[in-house]
Amino acid sequence: MHMAAPADQASSKHFVLVHGVCVGGWAWFKVATRLRSAGHRVSTPDLAASGVDPRPLREVSTFFDYSKPLLDLLGSLPPGEKVVLVGHSLGGVSIALACELFPEKVAAAVFVSAFMPDHRSPPSYVLEKYMERRMDWMDMEFKPQDPEGKLPTSMRFGPLVTRAKFYQVCSPEDLTLGRSLMRVGSMFVDDLKLQSPYTEARYGSVRKVFIVLKDDNAIFEGFQRWMVQNYPVDEVREIHGADHMALLSTPAELARCLADIAGKYAACIVDGVAPVARCRY
Repeated sequence: MHMAAPADQASSKHFVLVHGVCVGGWAWFKVATRLRSAGHRVSTPDLAASGVDPRPLREVSTFFDYSKPLLDLLGSLPPGEKVVLVGHSLGGVSIALACELFPEKVAAAVFVSAFMPDHRSPPSYVLEKYMERRMDWMDMEFKPQDPEGKLPTSMRFGPLVTRAKFYQVCSPEDLTLGRSLMRVGSMFVDDLKLQSPYTEARYGSVRKVFIVLKDDNAIFEGFQRWMVQNYPVDEVREIHGADHMALLSTPAELARCLADIAGKYAACIVDGVAPVARCRY
């Protein structure tokens, strides 16, 4: 495995890596290891009822509550410190919320095949558009948590959909790890429908990069590019040969892509039409 040379203090960045639904900060372990080996600081918070967070899903009633560990982390940063905020899958909506609340803390927001809200519609809009696409959910389970429907609808990954849609490029060992550590989660769509759009002045002011995962069977490339068309970003990158869990299947490519993005945005890239860059490593 080729490792980049350690970053000096001036070029070292703080990455905050945000996981998707039903997993936890553990999912970033390969990427985090590479970034730390290159001299960067990395935080991988567990969102509520995720990873090793002890709360059950029924105690997390809103998307804000779900995202609060991330929001608390950003709120604790010293004045003047900025992070490279990276969201994967549903983590995109969490980092969008964080950008809305703490735009001054974010040097760049990176969406890795992640749901990316705009500033015109409620944050549920991209999730609703995704659900309209009639994906074959195979043995995915969606269930109400209570008879009254006051709690968020839960979701659980079955073994067939996990292998075919999310981990199809991953090693058998990574698939076993993922299956063993998965928890019941939620997309919080009903709650997000009630929220106001994130604002152009705050969320819209943060520089954004979208990383397209070309072989994602869960959030297909076509939908990833629709999100970019719906809400243009500063730059689009591509990683070939990556399934939805690129965090595990192509961690070296993803880590080096993130490090490159961090270096460019620290140097303030010029406004203009978003270029498309393929991450070749």
